[in-house]
Amino acid sequence: MSDSPPPSSPDASVGLPDFCDGYPDRLEKCYTGAVYDVLRTMGLPEQILPRTIRPLDPTRALAGRIFTVSGHADFSVDGHTTLLEWTRMLSRAPGNSVVICQPNDDTLAHMGELSAETFVYKGIRGYLCDGGCRDTVRILETGLRVWFRYHTPRDVVGRWVPDRFGEPIVIGGVAIRTGDYLMADRDGALIIPEEIIEEVTSKVEEVLRTENMVRTAILQGVDPVEAYLQHRKF
Repeated sequence: MSDSPPPSSPDASVGLPDFCDGYPDRLEKCYTGAVYDVLRTMGLPEQILPRTIRPLDPTRALAGRIFTVSGHADFSVDGHTTLLEWTRMLSRAPGNSVVICQPNDDTLAHMGELSAETFVYKGIRGYLCDGGCRDTVRILETGLRVWFRYHTPRDVVGRWVPDRFGEPIVIGGVAIRTGDYLMADRDGALIIPEEIIEEVTSKVEEVLRTENMVRTAILQGVDPVEAYLQHRKF
C-alpha cells in the first residue's frame, strides 16, 4: 500500500460519472477469472489488486463504478476534527458507487460499523480499502460488501484524515480513477478502465457462454483435448 500519488488539493466531486449504469449488475453475474482472462487478451494483465486485499464475506461478489478516496495519518489533529472529516467523506460518497480508499496507512481501521450502516443507507454497493477494518461482525450484519487487508480495533480518531475525493489513486501499482470499475470476488479484485467497460463486459459474457459449451461437452464424455480444440477455451 501507500503508493498513491502525492496529495493534491480539494474535492473532485463536481462532474462525477453516472453510477447507475447497468454494467455492475452484468459483471456480478460473472467472476474475476473470466474478467482477468479477457483483460489479459486485451493486453492488460496487470489490473489485479494485491492478493492481500480480501473480502470480509467471501461468498459475495462485488462489481461497481468507483469513487476514490485518499487520506493520510495525522497525529496533530484532535478527535473532533478527524471525525468531522471522516463523516464528510461518508457524505461525499455517491449512491450506487463502490468506494475505494487508499489510506496510505497500515495501522488503523478505515471502516467500522456506523460507517457501514451509513453506506448501506446511502445505497453504496461496497467498499474496498488498502487498509484495515474493525467491527467486522456488525459490518457483516449490515450487508455491506467490504474488501480490506487486515483487522484491528484501532480507529482513526485523532490519527487519520481523508484528504482527496474523486482523484486518481494507486493501489499495488494499479492506477484507479473515479469512473473506472471494480470486479471482486473470493479470488481477488481487479480494475477495469472505464473506456473499455462495454467491450470487456460483452467479451466476458461471451467467455461464459463458451465455457458453458465446454462444460456440457466434458460432462457428455468429450475428451478435454477435443473440447479445447473445438471451442478454444478451457
